[in-house]
Amino acid sequence: MSGSRALETARTIGPELVALRRALHRIPEVGLHLPDTQAAVLDALAGLDLEVTTGEGLSSVVAVLRGRAPHAGERPVVLLRGDMDALPVTEEVEVEYRSQRPGSMHACGHDLHVAGLVGAARVLHTLRDELVGDVVLMFQPAEEGPGGAEPMIAEGLLEAAGRRVDAAYAVHVYSADHPRGVWFGRPGPLMAAADELFVDVRGVGGHGSAPERAQDPVPVACEIVLAFQNALTRQFSIWDPVVLTVGKIAAGTKENIIPDDARIEATLRTFSAEHRAKAHAVFTRLAEGVAAAHGLRAEVTVAGGYPVTVNDPVEFEVAREVVVDLFGADRWADMADPEAGSEDMSFVLEEVPGAYLNVSACAHDDLALAEDNHSPRAAFDDSVVPDVAAALAEMALRRSRMLAGG
Repeated sequence: MSGSRALETARTIGPELVALRRALHRIPEVGLHLPDTQAAVLDALAGLDLEVTTGEGLSSVVAVLRGRAPHAGERPVVLLRGDMDALPVTEEVEVEYRSQRPGSMHACGHDLHVAGLVGAARVLHTLRDELVGDVVLMFQPAEEGPGGAEPMIAEGLLEAAGRRVDAAYAVHVYSADHPRGVWFGRPGPLMAAADELFVDVRGVGGHGSAPERAQDPVPVACEIVLAFQNALTRQFSIWDPVVLTVGKIAAGTKENIIPDDARIEATLRTFSAEHRAKAHAVFTRLAEGVAAAHGLRAEVTVAGGYPVTVNDPVEFEVAREVVVDLFGADRWADMADPEAGSEDMSFVLEEVPGAYLNVSACAHDDLALAEDNHSPRAAFDDSVVPDVAAALAEMALRRSRMLAGG
């Protein structure tokens, strides 16, 4: 079976993949422009029979690997994705390969993702006589913001093989929550949409001793915040959660001065496209209405972020079965609920059916000592990298056969 060959090949090259991960860990880069990381990826792919392009407006790498197994009809196309960017965090993990760039760290494990996807490319290259379709390898910057998937799609990612992608897969590592080597996921909504909500309440300033001569925006802003929380429990189904957190309220300069304006800043998390659109409308209407009731004006801005990350049930089952077949049922755990974090692989999964799985790379035997992704003390065990490579490669091999009717 190809699965065993994929795993054997990945583990054979495992030390080289781990060395790549550690080299990347030393040189973290943040955002859309990752010249050193891009160069390292291109160097790691050199010598493979790939069609490689780089991004025009961002430091992306797209590589197409052509399968060589015979197929009479149109060849399927499967996309595999690995994000490359780091975070603006100063590392506090004492390892030999720690970040050499103060203020930047691979605190979310994207260096493992890159090494895993390079490994998948090498495995598929070795097994390309068994590959019925073609594979698009997506090395993406700026997952942590401002988002690299959307501009990569605009630059032609989904048609890179000459035909539109049929299915897409991605894997994310975790530094906590599960024992090392355990995979987890769920069909349907996996992660939330994330938007930002800004409300500027416009009033008229004055002296604190004579509020009747002013239009005080501060109590109106406070009333808007309370109205938001009431709306969450009265206008949205509890079975399709909406989470609104006001993280900042700002107004004024001194205790006896009524300011002209007050500002509310909030994060909005939703788990369906329907509730996302409804939430934008409800919170805009509430803010404007509460302000108008007091004779003031509210200006509402919704800054759209990442959509809901949704696993297609069919593609999820393909990916889950690959994991169970390769590593055993004891290495799989069902997620009961989605997470309120967000992920810009969601833009790909809006266009193409696919699946996004998680795997624990927890470096601690005692989970109580493990800190979450994004912590300056997030520690990842890169022994999982060959397994990520094997799983991604086998997803492409297996799904291509299925799409080809095999």
